[in-house]
Amino acid sequence: MNLSYWEIKSWLTNVDFTIVGSGIVGLSCALHLKQRFPKSKILVLEKGVLPQGASTKNAGFACFGSLSEIIEDLKSHSEDEVIQLVKQRIDGLNLLRETLGDTSIVYHELGGYELFSEEDEVLYKECVHKKDYINKLLQPIFNSDVFHFKDNSFGFQNVNSKISFNQFEGQLDTGKMMLSLIKLVQDNNIKILNAIEVESFSEDVNSVKLKTREFEFTTAKLLIATNGFASKLLDENVKPARAQVLITEPIENLNIKGTFHLDRGYYYFRNIDNRILLGGGRNLDFKTEETTDFGQTEIVKNKLKELLATTILPNHDVKIDHYWSGIMGVGTQKKPILKQLSNNVYCGVRLGGMGVAIGSLVGRDLGNLL
Repeated sequence: MNLSYWEIKSWLTNVDFTIVGSGIVGLSCALHLKQRFPKSKILVLEKGVLPQGASTKNAGFACFGSLSEIIEDLKSHSEDEVIQLVKQRIDGLNLLRETLGDTSIVYHELGGYELFSEEDEVLYKECVHKKDYINKLLQPIFNSDVFHFKDNSFGFQNVNSKISFNQFEGQLDTGKMMLSLIKLVQDNNIKILNAIEVESFSEDVNSVKLKTREFEFTTAKLLIATNGFASKLLDENVKPARAQVLITEPIENLNIKGTFHLDRGYYYFRNIDNRILLGGGRNLDFKTEETTDFGQTEIVKNKLKELLATTILPNHDVKIDHYWSGIMGVGTQKKPILKQLSNNVYCGVRLGGMGVAIGSLVGRDLGNLL
């Protein structure tokens, strides 16, 4: 890149904090650092034209985990760990709402539902059996029973006549959330450079040298918030997980409200602007979906279309308007990786598909590591 003196001086000189990734974590971290160090010069680097991973591509679920997901987590985490995971998600959502305001992110608390396919009677019975135990476990957080079972009143087919419901789950407009967050960051005199991919970095005693495809520069501190893309820069227990999504054309008289999960959370859908947004299916082929490449596969697309036609909107002639995908960061544990890596390098990654819920909190805590 042919940089001028002015560009080098204004953007790339005397940088106190450089954050890699302009998603929820990266921008929340930038805001918190600006609050802590008002005179600091903060630069956010983003490899995409828009936030590239999942922050602008998610389904807009303001959730903390379905009944079956929490039961599943207890098979690989202790009770205390699961309680802390749920509490972290609730605290993160509250921080996001406090930071941006419910109106700007179009937040609505319409509740969350979980459907059980007719073939998965074992999962349904397990959830019925353990509902009271999970409610008791979460009682200290919500001061109320979280999960109940209700009749399927939505006309869904090929699922159990009973569905799980929790009143505390919400939804938001992902695009407006990120636009509001970007505006708040820019209003605080924090610079964002898009289409700048960091290829490598090296550390001196008091600084870090970054090499991008366009230029090189030095920063005092480096904070990595690239989540699903973290393995390109870090050797940590985090790997990418692609999530494929479709959205229909507008549907008249679409009387579906709330957020919906199916098959332990591997499928999810909601009504947005009188359209059905439906995503998931990486469990059909975990290895293929362990990628940083955006795109779709026929096996997932066909399954999503099948669910749409046979379960969600049976007997409806529904047209699909658009497909896309996002890249999450997952690992063997649900707890985010949040740590200082060396004298001047820090990271906040592996959000486990819960970026909307915990992104603000992880960003704040990343900024607090300094």
